[in-house]
Amino acid sequence: MKLRKLISILLCAVMLAALSGTGAYAAEKKPFYLVLGDSIGYGSGLINSKEAVYGKIVADTNGYDYANDAIPGHTTKALIGRLGEESVAGHVKQADIISISIGGNNFLLGNILQLLFDLIVRNDLTLANEIIDGFRTDYDTIIKTIHSMNPDAVILMQTLYNPQTGTVGEAYQVSLDMLNDAIKEYAEENPGEIEIVDVASKLTADDIARDGIHPSVSGNEKIAVAVLEKLKELGLGEKTEPVIVTKGMDIITGGVFNYPLRIYGGILEFLSFFTQLFASKIFDLIKPAPPLPLSII
Repeated sequence: MKLRKLISILLCAVMLAALSGTGAYAAEKKPFYLVLGDSIGYGSGLINSKEAVYGKIVADTNGYDYANDAIPGHTTKALIGRLGEESVAGHVKQADIISISIGGNNFLLGNILQLLFDLIVRNDLTLANEIIDGFRTDYDTIIKTIHSMNPDAVILMQTLYNPQTGTVGEAYQVSLDMLNDAIKEYAEENPGEIEIVDVASKLTADDIARDGIHPSVSGNEKIAVAVLEKLKELGLGEKTEPVIVTKGMDIITGGVFNYPLRIYGGILEFLSFFTQLFASKIFDLIKPAPPLPLSII
């Protein structure tokens, strides 16, 4: 229903603009596109994030009105709180299309060291499952809150990509697969509530900024294409080739977070090797002796 209503608005705007002979009425009826979430939506991998983040590219390409209320470092709980702010709530009520990137900081903030230790050294998913359970609860609240304010908004939920490589990257992937599966399960259990934009399958290591976390210029452009393709699929846009009004500029310094994380990952890989070796030796000591041959009994 919400898609049909938005498509009707788009068609009416085009027809009325043609009949009136001016663009004034159409300008008033342009779809409003809102970005919510964390540093990915904010564009933290770019020097000129306001002008070159993927949300701005999408808005420029399709001629949308646009606002970006993403905040670096936000978790799902922080986003719930932000939806209660007057300015953000006003944008949500006004929005026709809302892109959300959220969930990565649920793993990173306050959890990452223990999480990586559990996954790499102990092969233990307990903490990861707890984080995912919290994500599911918060995510349900986020979507319900948005729809309570604006039942007709089309919500585009982005899957999360893996910015890491090596041992840390393998551990990240376990957690991200769980989170992305939770997003897909929500869409299956709540038909029509969200539309998934599969960012995770679009980005590679070459699309990550020097901080080792955020999308670079190429990463933002690829996310923009993924969003544009989804909008065209839904009948809410015609273009999939992004219009780059302002070319992005990559940040030039590496992150203080990424380098220590790689060192920590190396230490955990070392510990994992010796933990497994020690466990195998213990098993050799305690395993039962083989039965005596029948001929000796």
